[in-house]
Amino acid sequence: MLADKDRIFSNLYGKYDASLTESRARGDWDGTKDILSRGCEALIKEIKDSGLRGRGGAGFPTGLKWSFMPGRLDDRPSYLVVNADESEPGTCKDRDILRHEPHKLIEGCLIAGFAMGAVATYIYVRGEFYNETVALQCAVDEAYEAGLIGKNACGTGFDHDIYVHRGAGAYICGEETALIESLEGKKGQPRLKPPFPANTGVWGCPTTVNNVETIAVTPSIMRRGASWFSSFGRINNSGTKVFCISGHVENPCNVEESMSIPLKELINKHAGGVRRGWENLLAVIPGGSSVPLIPKAICDDVLMDFDSLSEVKSGLGTAAVIVMDKSTDIVAAITRLSQFYKHESCGQCTPCREGTGWIWRMMQRLVTGDAGMDEIDLLEQVTLQVEGHTICALGDAAAWPVQGLIRHFRSELERRILDRAKAA
Repeated sequence: MLADKDRIFSNLYGKYDASLTESRARGDWDGTKDILSRGCEALIKEIKDSGLRGRGGAGFPTGLKWSFMPGRLDDRPSYLVVNADESEPGTCKDRDILRHEPHKLIEGCLIAGFAMGAVATYIYVRGEFYNETVALQCAVDEAYEAGLIGKNACGTGFDHDIYVHRGAGAYICGEETALIESLEGKKGQPRLKPPFPANTGVWGCPTTVNNVETIAVTPSIMRRGASWFSSFGRINNSGTKVFCISGHVENPCNVEESMSIPLKELINKHAGGVRRGWENLLAVIPGGSSVPLIPKAICDDVLMDFDSLSEVKSGLGTAAVIVMDKSTDIVAAITRLSQFYKHESCGQCTPCREGTGWIWRMMQRLVTGDAGMDEIDLLEQVTLQVEGHTICALGDAAAWPVQGLIRHFRSELERRILDRAKAA
């Protein structure tokens, strides 16, 4: 287990005040001027050496992403955009950071903005997060009043403004280019890439989009050092991570833990274990609703990191662990997710617009067994036609839960079809 002294988020549960005074008492804004004095290249190198990978789901190396920013090669300003449009079902980590640890995020914005030469940060917050937006804006106002951001931020001579922007609540706006479109006041639809945001982002200017948790951990990495952060977890899967555990557990919770912790240990030690014991476990969705589920046999030994979950054909995603015991109608559960992705498709790509509807309707019939055996393979073929054939990853997100169901619970689908045939 991660020791309390090694936790980055010391107020994740809101036991203390989120004010600037209290945040400083917990170590925020300590020596920020000295951190910035190291220079842009040194800061980016520190993040690269730490092994920090994006905490928003894709897991792209953060330091590498920062290095893509071109600098002031022309008259265009550069921007940092923070993705706080947390809409992935099962995920609730960024929300807690916004309401309980806003100054970690604001300080991280300043450090990341300085490293990339960004003139301003836009924090795009999910529209439904009203109280969180209020808490964040209060923290931003406090930071301005204290001279920590804005003109001559922290007395460094570097100017950096931070703006809080409320979105309209669409899941698709969590995709970085759709978020940029929405931020510009347009319909939230993903853009074709290239050009990538690092070249042409907000208002045609170089832009980097990072997740809330990714930015919020950067000040701690700068203070404690890359070697400290990389000492947790396995190679290429380093650091601490906020895990969201929900579903059929005794104590659903958010908890910061070391990367590469065994899934079984994570659930048993922090969530009180599976209802009626570990042997009652049916399956787990380990990284938010968009990643394939894994059955108990895999859950027994799998580690909670990018590579280990990828090896079992799932993914860490947002590290939202959704636990399902044997009382779960697993087919109905995945059908509900199919309905969600059908509803949230922006409709721009034909494979997604048409395919998500097909997937949902076929899943509805499989719930009752009102289908032929050959339709299981047909359904899988439809998911493969959607996966990888769209502008953004929503098509993949719609396909993977169904693929995971077919991969691990095909016998359950077949049983329902046979039972329906016998009853007829």
